[in-house]
Amino acid sequence: MVSSGALDQLKKQQYHMVGDTGAVKLCHWMRQKLIHGRPCYKEEFYGIDTHRCLQMTPSVNICNFRCLFCWRFHGMTGFEGSKCPEPEELLDGCISEQRLLVSGYKGDERCDPAMWEQAREPNQVAISLSGEPTLYPYLGEFIALCHRRGMTTFLVTNGSVPRTLGSLDTLPTQLYVTVAAPNEMLFERLCVPQSPNAWEKLMETLRLLPSLDTRVVLRHTLVKGWNLGWEDEYVKLDTMAEPMFVEPKGYVFVGDSRRRMTMDNMPSHQDVREFSRRVAESLSLDMLMEREDSRVVLLGDRRSALKVR
Repeated sequence: MVSSGALDQLKKQQYHMVGDTGAVKLCHWMRQKLIHGRPCYKEEFYGIDTHRCLQMTPSVNICNFRCLFCWRFHGMTGFEGSKCPEPEELLDGCISEQRLLVSGYKGDERCDPAMWEQAREPNQVAISLSGEPTLYPYLGEFIALCHRRGMTTFLVTNGSVPRTLGSLDTLPTQLYVTVAAPNEMLFERLCVPQSPNAWEKLMETLRLLPSLDTRVVLRHTLVKGWNLGWEDEYVKLDTMAEPMFVEPKGYVFVGDSRRRMTMDNMPSHQDVREFSRRVAESLSLDMLMEREDSRVVLLGDRRSALKVR
């Protein structure tokens, strides 16, 4: 179970718990969309509605990595003593907590009432937030439940549990795999895996990806002074995985990462853009879109991109 200290920390960061391991938290971009009409870059890149996105996790306190750049709380444990919520309990609980979290925006005159009502009925589930979701034992059933209810799903994973990805009866609408290091040496230092053979497991995941019938995105989280550069090595990994999109994104000095990083570790958007240009050139991909405020660039084949929306 979540320790009392960890639970206090999560509540302080405005996580709302569902069972022992589930949680939901409003994304920064939810407020931006409701109050200022500014969408998340994922709305522009992939066609979701920012204000109807449910940012949640089935494994808030469970992760097998301790990535130095991660803004999440690192007081992770394991499933020992935890009662994982069943898929229906998890989804219903997250939607209920989301409604509580957005309730205060109703009285804000800057918030469009129709958009607020839509925010109470999410149609997109971002299975990310905190922890490693592929460690949740009912992941496939949860994704299937979301789809039966007419909701799209984005699954974000560190790629360390290929057996889970390979055994999903229902695949997410979009599968994000974070590849935050170009080689094993940097991977061990930056991602700090807590499980054995994590690099080999990630390579197994990358080899598995071409066989999965879903939209695959490889994300390269770029940390200045750590993993920015090495374009040729990243290209080899991207070539192995054959993703529809590659998403280089700059590290941001926020949250718990401030205990481990400095402002100097944040690459500029120009740094991210130059990295992206070199990778795109090597992979014969197009630089499709970019968002400077999120320090992110989307790479892909322009013809494939037409299928996204």
